[in-house]
Amino acid sequence: MQAEQEAQFQEFVRGRWSRLVRTAYLLTGDVHHAEDLTQTALAKAYRSWRRISRSDNPEAYVRRMLVSCNSDRFRKRRVSEALTAAPPERAGYDQAAGQVEMRGSLLDGLARLPARQRAVVVLRYWEDLSEAEVADVLGCSTGTVKSQASKGLAKLRTYPGLARQERTVSGQGGGK
Repeated sequence: MQAEQEAQFQEFVRGRWSRLVRTAYLLTGDVHHAEDLTQTALAKAYRSWRRISRSDNPEAYVRRMLVSCNSDRFRKRRVSEALTAAPPERAGYDQAAGQVEMRGSLLDGLARLPARQRAVVVLRYWEDLSEAEVADVLGCSTGTVKSQASKGLAKLRTYPGLARQERTVSGQGGGK
């Protein structure tokens, strides 16, 4: 790789690292897997940087690589997750604690979605990509994005941790 392209790639990584890791974290649910996934995608991008840098949107290209690398992770071996039957007891409810708990519930809910639905929900609603952009990243039709988003959101709405939090935040439920 030429020195100019090397510098361009390093600048790209510095500017996009945290956003790519955040997206990977939402896809994997684990900060260590997210960092590994981001490094893997960037290593692949480095090898093809000359071609990627000429594309209209290099970040979208690398994001697609990130989603593909995550899918590959599940193809190669089954990732086991240790889930507990119930969350730990809590002393009381305050708004900051509720936000932390809601985030945890959201991450748990995302982890229970199938990989394709999780990718659509993360890219569409967390990354705020349009349906067409999500379809491009995932290599599917916008109709598939719409249906997967609808199914994913429906599952998240029924997830007990999120439904309980919604009632609590809106003042309809009790403290626990």
